[in-house]
Amino acid sequence: MKKLDYIIVGDGFGALFFAHQLIKNGKSFQLFSEGEKGASRVSAGLVNPVVLKKFTTFDRAMEQIESLHQSLEEIAQYTGVNYFIHEPIHRIFHDEKERLLWKSKAQNPSLAPFLSLDDITLEGIANPYGVGKVKHSGRIDVEAFFKGLTTALKDRQILKEEQFDYQALDASAGRYKELAFSHVVFAEGMGVRENPFFKDLPVIPNKGHRLTLTLPSGGNLTHVVKKKHFLFPLSKQQFYYGGTYDRHSETNEIDPVAIEQLKRGLEEFYSGPVENLDAQFGFRPTVRDRRPILGASAKFPNLFVFNGLGARGVLNGNFYAPFLFKHIETQSALPMEVDLKRFNF
Repeated sequence: MKKLDYIIVGDGFGALFFAHQLIKNGKSFQLFSEGEKGASRVSAGLVNPVVLKKFTTFDRAMEQIESLHQSLEEIAQYTGVNYFIHEPIHRIFHDEKERLLWKSKAQNPSLAPFLSLDDITLEGIANPYGVGKVKHSGRIDVEAFFKGLTTALKDRQILKEEQFDYQALDASAGRYKELAFSHVVFAEGMGVRENPFFKDLPVIPNKGHRLTLTLPSGGNLTHVVKKKHFLFPLSKQQFYYGGTYDRHSETNEIDPVAIEQLKRGLEEFYSGPVENLDAQFGFRPTVRDRRPILGASAKFPNLFVFNGLGARGVLNGNFYAPFLFKHIETQSALPMEVDLKRFNF
């Protein structure tokens, strides 16, 4: 029987960033991933320290961004690629009132590091009131990130591309089929609903749609721009546009209402032709207090959950993976705001 320090179950950012912690710390593990295109894999992969609807920030934003850059440099040592793309986010102002609000908020000490005071206009899109640039923002190449990391795990023969069988898990004995393990980390997003050990976790699905489309006249659009949704180039004429937020629908199909919402949003600032429209969707695992959920099962202390990363999957997945790893290895306390125990689970 093969002995492992860890088993990881999951397909998204949480699973891969936790896998990086194990590689970094020399731990043996097996990752079970079906490779499904869930919320992480259809996401924009944005690295954004600003809530662009209200022009606010969140706790430890700069610390989270610096941590991500460090992790991506470490990952590049075994994938050969740093997946960060230095394309700052540009927010299109709806009106003069919003432009002035941005200028005012940029004087706030907590926002000054992130909101540029530069007066900016962009070619190729309607922005009569100007544009605000978010400093220290950017995105990761989502497709390349997942392809590169999974290839690296395959090369090390530590990736199992198959569905995890909960019935074959004997938590008390620390065994799963032919594997003996010390710990299991479930980083399954909304798949946690099928997990008998954590199925009652208080995560709420937030359905998001995105479009991949061709803009034949989009040659001047080289930035990440946002008005209602985000638009950025994937290649010379192919673009990402999204995503929507729907806390009510759980149907496993494309929603025409969401697609129409995206089309109308794009028309507000781009008037050129649109071709080859392709829609995808995923369910973000969100939590009412907008904090991730980390911790151990009360019944089986060798089973852990890493979930609730929400719309900031890149930053949350990377930033909190080391906290969970240290908690498992040294029994150090988790930050109260992300500890599973806050729900008396």
